Amino acid sequence: MPKMKSNRGANKSFRKTASGRIKRKKAFTSHILTSKSTKRKRQLRHATLVSSSEEKRVRTMLQ
Repeated sequence: MPKMKSNRGANKSFRKTASGRIKRKKAFTSHILTSKSTKRKRQLRHATLVSSSEEKRVRTMLQ
């Protein structure tokens, strides 16, 4: 059986942490920024972890 190809888009969007969790960027940062508060935009800069319910699906895309 051939090797499974990783999803190239997912490969560019997610990174593994040292503990094995998966890191992601937050959405809603690309346009219509004038209607968003400064606090909201500042908090969107920080990366976060993929939720535990979605982690399995992301792992299969990264294999």
